[in-house]
Amino acid sequence: MPMTYAAALSYMYGLTNYEIKSSFAYAPQFFDLARVERLLAALDNPHLKFKSVHVAGTKGKGSTCVMLASVLSTAGYRTGLYTSPHLHSFRERIQIDGAIIQEDQFARLVERIRPLAEQDKELTTFEVATAVAFAHFAEMGVEVAVVEVGLGGRLDATNVVSPVASVITTIGHDHMHILGKTLAQIAKEKAGIIKPGIPVVSAPQEPPAMAIIQRRCAEQHAPLHPVGRDWKWRTVHFALDGQEFTASGRVMTCANPRRLFYQGLYTPLLGKHQLRNATVALSTVEVLRQSGMHISEPAVRQGLRDVVWPARFEVMGCYPSTVIDGAHNVDSARCLMATLRQYFPDQEPWLVLAILSDKDVAAILHALLPGARGAFFARSQHPRAADPHELQREAQRYAVSTRVVEDIGKALEEASQQVGPAGLVVASGSFSTAGAAREAWLRQHRLPLPPLDP
Repeated sequence: MPMTYAAALSYMYGLTNYEIKSSFAYAPQFFDLARVERLLAALDNPHLKFKSVHVAGTKGKGSTCVMLASVLSTAGYRTGLYTSPHLHSFRERIQIDGAIIQEDQFARLVERIRPLAEQDKELTTFEVATAVAFAHFAEMGVEVAVVEVGLGGRLDATNVVSPVASVITTIGHDHMHILGKTLAQIAKEKAGIIKPGIPVVSAPQEPPAMAIIQRRCAEQHAPLHPVGRDWKWRTVHFALDGQEFTASGRVMTCANPRRLFYQGLYTPLLGKHQLRNATVALSTVEVLRQSGMHISEPAVRQGLRDVVWPARFEVMGCYPSTVIDGAHNVDSARCLMATLRQYFPDQEPWLVLAILSDKDVAAILHALLPGARGAFFARSQHPRAADPHELQREAQRYAVSTRVVEDIGKALEEASQQVGPAGLVVASGSFSTAGAAREAWLRQHRLPLPPLDP
């Protein structure tokens, strides 16, 4: 009998899974690219059968990936997208032209890969998932794949690709117990995706991070395209259904430099940071054009307009206004509050928070609580979930009301009752929190659910 999807998931989660471990070293003995290469070689190297764009960074890499994939699909390329983590179903991580991998496809590939993977007991969940994604892309005739780094870059399983462009989004403080405590240390790991002669697009960076990227590019003779210097953007209009912006860029060609100017661009993703991510995507599109890919301006415009990326400052509905966001580190928490001030300038939210225990909890709360009326602390289903009572104790230094309601759905419901129809509720703290809150909100409003895992 063929393997079922439930059995395939059980097998995947039974492997070493660093997504649920709170402590490990980012070192070759744990993250060994050679074992990924061996597994892919046994599958006839599927990752070499399509073009790829490789994206690392701390903030915005998922959003940049989905924007690029949408543009490429609109341009007529059969486009794969590999991202992590997921909100509702593991299958979300592996998409082609916006459609997630089907349950039977996933199960069949896991069944095919399992005997090969069992020859190396050290293979991890993410490494085998990467092989599943690449095998699926090759099997389905993908022409170009946008591949998001899982953790770091240098030792990440995705770093086996030979990309036509490498992209580094904004580098910030996250996974510091693994990647390093300083921006320079973290940037060194992210810059590990830079390969000889392959063009690099970088988001604006703090000086220590940019210095590392520039040095690595020079060592690898990789042309660097820094957004913020070569490309600029400006907000024209923003509302709760999206934002309009302009972007301009200096394009270096063999003949002479020229300038591009886009007016009237639109993205449904909210927040000033998403315009930075969109401009990184635009700069990458130009690099892909120079590599020989045909991507028309109408495809760029429509691709940005058609982006769907849940739980990134997602306004679920009004009465009360409910925002769900996957902010899970200090930088993203600050970004969340800045975006709340932009879109809801006269309202202080009640928060529904469930945070992971290995994050800088004190700093995240410091970013969120001073701008809030109160908080409901809950516990996500993630194995690294922090104790909500500990979160409440940490919150005592702030002049806000707090309650512990362990279940995220129940906490969301009580927060909605607390604020009333004219109020504002924000659920955040991790992607597992965001996923649970989305499901609960949809159930409460009797709306269709996304695909869920058994």
